[in-house]
Amino acid sequence: LLGMTFFTQHNSLEIITKEYELFEFRRTEVPPLLLILDRCDDAITPLLNQWTYQAMVHELLGINNNRIDLSRVPGISKDLREVVLSAENDEFYANNMYLNFAEIGSNIKNLMEDFQKKKPKEQQKLESIADMKAFVENYPQFKKMSGTVSKHVTVVGELSRLVSERNLLEVSEVEQELACQNDHSSALQNVKRLLQNPKVTEFDAARLVMLYALHYERHSSNSLPGLMMDLRNKGVSDKYRKLVSAVVEYGGKRVRGSDLFSPKDAVAITKQFLKGLKGVENVYTQHQPFLHETLDHLIKGRLKENLYPYLGPSTLRDRPQDIIVFVIGGATYEEALTVYNLNRTTPGVRIVLGGTTVHNTKSFLEEVLASGLHSRSKESSQVTSRSASRR
Repeated sequence: LLGMTFFTQHNSLEIITKEYELFEFRRTEVPPLLLILDRCDDAITPLLNQWTYQAMVHELLGINNNRIDLSRVPGISKDLREVVLSAENDEFYANNMYLNFAEIGSNIKNLMEDFQKKKPKEQQKLESIADMKAFVENYPQFKKMSGTVSKHVTVVGELSRLVSERNLLEVSEVEQELACQNDHSSALQNVKRLLQNPKVTEFDAARLVMLYALHYERHSSNSLPGLMMDLRNKGVSDKYRKLVSAVVEYGGKRVRGSDLFSPKDAVAITKQFLKGLKGVENVYTQHQPFLHETLDHLIKGRLKENLYPYLGPSTLRDRPQDIIVFVIGGATYEEALTVYNLNRTTPGVRIVLGGTTVHNTKSFLEEVLASGLHSRSKESSQVTSRSASRR
């Protein structure tokens, strides 16, 4: 047995020596840092509509193991009922996954125009997503030559249809106002206006009221009861109305350890003031996840230890080089974009994001519901236990 053990170890050492590049891990002066976060600290991010490609696909269509189910898309062909979006095997997706929706359409159009230049006889106007879909259907040669692009034309076409059908441009603008601004009167007026709009689905109506409830939970002019009545009058189901209070219970002020809505220091206040003066480049992508501020403070050594207790051999003095972030309760693709941008713009720091799942709004609300049921069953068992002990 000892001989066998030695033989195995000897062989292992031989392989490691031979394939040394595979086992040459980068050693750093500062040990890697694991940052464990709770989804409860930011319940806003998973409630927002998204406008970058990867995040938007997950929000509106759902990504499950890189697969997108398109079987419910009107008039979908058999070969496109399920498609795969993988950055490893799809160059177009890898180059466009973090870009805004408008840029995706423009990039697809450029590819098609390049194809038309090579085939002068096959000229066709490409002024809309509908034109692009018609082009793919009319030219099987293009579809065969560039199956990847035809897949993205279909996906983008369905996203475009849903945005129009659900009035998501207007809905998202008010969501961003609720997440990023502090004008209660304007926010309330805009939410009420959208709740009267027949194009706004019960899902999106409830989502707007959830965002309002989280932001203005303790505002002196809080009008949540009136908004809940508006939801009832709109015919929003009991399931979604109950989720409003469940979301506040999950990620409200009483639970979260941070203030999501008010700038904490002079620098942040100045930034917000200047942003207000200049306006924003894109009203649909004003929001930055709370994770951005947390990581920024961590990298600059300004993370408060009373909010983020540190467990390690010594105090956290050195700037971390490798940061592993793990979000209990699930991360989002908007947070993945934040990490991607920080990795690009922060030399010497490498950040990896993980979590118990990757949420869109639907899966997040399922998590909130499950969390509430678990909490209530726990409280019920404690009450039963106490009453039994009294007997």
